[in-house]
Order: sequence, then structure tokens, then C-alpha cells
Amino acid sequence: MTVLLLSIHVLASIVFIGPVTVASGMFPRYARAALAGTDRNEGERARAAVGLLHRVSRVYAALGLSVPVFGMATGAQMGVLSSPWLVISMILTALAAGLLAFVIIPQQRAVVDALEGEAPPLSAMTRVVARLGMTSGLFSLTWAVVVVLMITRPGSTTGV
Repeated sequence: MTVLLLSIHVLASIVFIGPVTVASGMFPRYARAALAGTDRNEGERARAAVGLLHRVSRVYAALGLSVPVFGMATGAQMGVLSSPWLVISMILTALAAGLLAFVIIPQQRAVVDALEGEAPPLSAMTRVVARLGMTSGLFSLTWAVVVVLMITRPGSTTGV
């Protein structure tokens, strides 16, 4: 049972967390291009990319909820839920989820709305996009640390 839970946990991490991390990281670049709107064709492509990246972020964030669920089930099955490396990983996962749910996705939504003319003027969005770049970098870094903790966990039986 542990092998099955661990396999689902790792696959869900790759399939769900990977895309949302990439999409949130790419969003600021395309948002800047869409907000600049210097070339009509380039601006339209950037706007389409912004919409797609926001949709990927939203959908994969919801699907990514399965990662900590299967991770905690795996940890419980292995009897390591109270291990410091796992507790730190769970805290970092909660931090990453909070950044995504309460900062990244709402700010992406604000940019999408601004591009559709339904929110503050486009000029006000430049600071939002700058914050998004920083926040998505922190989001990615948080996941990188979690992955390293999962691979090199203290007491690992892999011999690493």
C-alpha cells in the first residue's frame, strides 16, 4: 500500500505541481508584453497566453490539492508524520499553497480583468505584475526546497 500511495503522490506532484509552477512563472513575462501592447499581433498573442496561463494556474492548483493528501497518507503509512523533514515540508507546502491561492491567482485574475477592461487601468497593473514575478519565484523556490527535502530526507534508506 505504501508503494501505491507514494507512487500516486510523486506522480501527482509531477503532473499537477509542475505545470502550475511553470505557468505561474511564465505569467509575468506575458503579462508585461500584453500590458505593453506595442505590436497589435504580439499583444493579442500575449493576451491569449495570459488567459491560458491563468486558467492552467487555477485548474492545476485545484488538482494539486491531491499532492499533500497523498503525501500525508504516505507519511502516515510509513509512520514518519512527526519527522522534522516532513513537518518542514508540510509547512512549506502550506506556504506555497497560500501564496498560490491568496496572492498569485488573485493577482493573475486582476491582470486578466484589466486586460479585458473590467478592472483598474492597465497602468496600475505594472506593480502587480512585478509582485507576481517575485511571488511566483518564491513559490517555485518553496517547491524546490520541498523536493530536496523529499529526496534527501534525514534517515533515508536510499543511502544518499
